[in-house]
Amino acid sequence: MGENFTHIDQDGNAVMVDVSEKDITERVATAKGSIIMQPETLARIMDGTMKKGDVLPVAQLAGIMGAKKTPDLIPLCHPLALTSVKVELTCDPERNAVDVEGTCKLKGRTGVEMEALSAVSIACLTVYDMCKAIDKGMTITDVRLTYKDGGNSGKFIAS
Repeated sequence: MGENFTHIDQDGNAVMVDVSEKDITERVATAKGSIIMQPETLARIMDGTMKKGDVLPVAQLAGIMGAKKTPDLIPLCHPLALTSVKVELTCDPERNAVDVEGTCKLKGRTGVEMEALSAVSIACLTVYDMCKAIDKGMTITDVRLTYKDGGNSGKFIAS
């Protein structure tokens, strides 16, 4: 862990990393997260009876939009030409959870980890927003990078 932070220069100033000399390669990243809720909340999501509408497709679309908006939300992220964003939401009644997985791809000079993490985070936040009227105690948890490939740092698979 002897590497320096890439977003801070030698004088401590924030910088957007210069990636112009990096090779253009295919890059992919997957993130996952969950939102835990009351059993009744999950049942209403699964039945499609939430007052604000059908939660899962709205959260899926929000996650895709979140990936696309990442450079607007995270100050030093590069604007990227994403070639694919996939967001999947699944209900797990045993854990009273909605699990979210987001995968982003592109061919470019920098990775898409932040976009995948943003997709998952925004999808979870959307589930929360659509259900908060009946369950303010929901918990967004375990948002993490689970897979990354491409670029100089190679492949990462979470253990």
